[in-house]
Amino acid sequence: MKSTLVKLPSEPSTSGLPIEQLYLGCLVQNPRTQRELFNRLYAKMLSLCLRYIKDSAAAEDVLLVAFRKIFDRIEQFKQTGSFEGWIRRIVVNECLMQLEKESQWQKDTGLEKIQLAANQENPDTALHWEDLIKTMELLPAGYRKVFELFVFDGLSHEEIGKELSISQNTSKSQLCRARVHLQRLLQMEPRSN
Repeated sequence: MKSTLVKLPSEPSTSGLPIEQLYLGCLVQNPRTQRELFNRLYAKMLSLCLRYIKDSAAAEDVLLVAFRKIFDRIEQFKQTGSFEGWIRRIVVNECLMQLEKESQWQKDTGLEKIQLAANQENPDTALHWEDLIKTMELLPAGYRKVFELFVFDGLSHEEIGKELSISQNTSKSQLCRARVHLQRLLQMEPRSN
């Protein structure tokens, strides 16, 4: 008796879809679409994580947590900006939370003071990461967003303009004002030791 192979219908390929269309598959929790989105953005988002977290294994862990949050909270994407920009924001926020956890752990264990003493001649004049983050929170929202996208995410003014629906000149102006405002705030605030 001759056996015949039955070819089962396969799911349509998602590899050619734009990222914005992958959103729809992720919205209905389609595992194939989620895997495609993950595979397509993994290298780019890992590179972003490595700007914040220097240890590659820790950066990968943070990225996995970020993707879990992305898939769990996909319905929170409002479709007002780019889907990839929304993903990038979640990844950056996850990196910042990890840095905050590490900073808290160092404070609890006293490692921060040891590292400061070893690495700097005058710790009183050093700007701590926490000081910068706390001070950035005092910036007006528009200034802060442009500053974060330019400085931390490495976006160009053109990309920032598209992300925030503003002109490139507005992006440049807000970045300049954010820097001036931040410098003033840093001069006014006492620094933590």
